Amino acid sequence: MNYCSHCGETVTLRVPEGDNMPRHVCDACATIHYQNPKIVVGCIPEWDDRILLCKRAIEPRYGLWTLPAGFMENGETVQQGAARETLEEASATVVVGDLYTLFNLPHINQVYMLFRAQLERPSFGAGAESLEVALLRQDQIPWDAIAFPVISESLRLYYRDRSAGHFRLRTGAIERLPGPERRYRTRVYDDDGV
Repeated sequence: MNYCSHCGETVTLRVPEGDNMPRHVCDACATIHYQNPKIVVGCIPEWDDRILLCKRAIEPRYGLWTLPAGFMENGETVQQGAARETLEEASATVVVGDLYTLFNLPHINQVYMLFRAQLERPSFGAGAESLEVALLRQDQIPWDAIAFPVISESLRLYYRDRSAGHFRLRTGAIERLPGPERRYRTRVYDDDGV
């Protein structure tokens, strides 16, 4: 950030009085500009033994598969955002159920919240951000073409819990490891927070 969105003057990155984190502070009007993580909301849309996946028509990760998800908008709940993203990306309406995974992605300043959801009917299609949408069984999941580690991990946990016959809230963190290649470390916390 270079300029203040309130008055247009330059900003300086410094720790404001009474704070403990560096913030962009306007040199002219003293406005403190807070930058916080973005919330990404989405669904694991279920129909019988299948789930709905979307092939991305936008970057990043164009042409790879994901669950319908995107940034939460102002004025909506996380559940409303998850349903809206499913409608926008997959032209599908869902009944949003329980929160299933909550993952911190500190390397990109995002928090992912994915809900289990039931399709109202097996009617879907590619929205503006999808090349293709498919209702897939576990053995049809294109594991080597999943767009994001958070989606792979959520699906892996989903199928493990489904096999066990019990779903519970899963939380954790996914961190990118240093280096030019795409490598990540995933930590899933158990019920005891370990």
